[in-house]
Amino acid sequence: MLQQKHDKLKALLGEMDSVVVAFSGGIDSTLLLKVALDTLGPDRVLAVTADSETYPARELEEARTLAAQLQARHEVVYTSELEIPGYKENTPNRCYFCKRNLFEELLPLLAREGFSNVAFGLIADDMGEHRPGVKAARELNVRGPLQEAGLGKEEIRALARELGLPNWDKPSFACLSSRIAYGEEITVPKLTRVDRAELYLQRLGFRQVRVRVHGEMARIEVEPAEMARLLEVSHAATEYLQGLGFQYVTMDLTGYKSGSMNRVLGAEAQS
Repeated sequence: MLQQKHDKLKALLGEMDSVVVAFSGGIDSTLLLKVALDTLGPDRVLAVTADSETYPARELEEARTLAAQLQARHEVVYTSELEIPGYKENTPNRCYFCKRNLFEELLPLLAREGFSNVAFGLIADDMGEHRPGVKAARELNVRGPLQEAGLGKEEIRALARELGLPNWDKPSFACLSSRIAYGEEITVPKLTRVDRAELYLQRLGFRQVRVRVHGEMARIEVEPAEMARLLEVSHAATEYLQGLGFQYVTMDLTGYKSGSMNRVLGAEAQS
């Protein structure tokens, strides 16, 4: 089954002929870039990474390193999501504004390169979740070949490992804005505080971690298997996060869940 989906992905990319890949450096876009390079060749693929205040600088450096390892042509575009009308207000459709802005930055590269398509790391698992960015992709005819091939996260990791990608088991990551509760304004100080809090916990050895912000409260999510260890370091972690400005520090007893801020949304908003 995995080989069939891999073959379908290669066929889809072959039909696309040439592609600009929105490349974050995460496992999804890395696999997309790798298969695009294998299928189309380096002259018909361009990887582009957005540099903005909503992603830590270390993520950009990882993307640069991966692109070099894959021998992909790679460019960086500079964006500021906080300057996009409708973004910093942090409504449930925030990601629509972000993705629309990103794709509008990438589309001019098609004409410059003489390429046919823009593609991004949408996966099959995303289709059952609240993903406003998908609407922006559809409006601008941006493709999601991994999703079109039916590849989910675990299959993507398995295929990436099979292809020798160094980040096949990299923890999932999303922009720092996703940590802030809907309705709370997104600001650079808030994003910086979240980044520092998560980096601290990662340095303590927690692999998959989120620090969700609800006003002055930090809600920490780790994998269920790591909850006991988080309790062991709770005093030091609380002291550090309070030093960043959080008044209250809690642990979410349901554990890490991608997109957990969407729990507050009704079924209509998530469709």
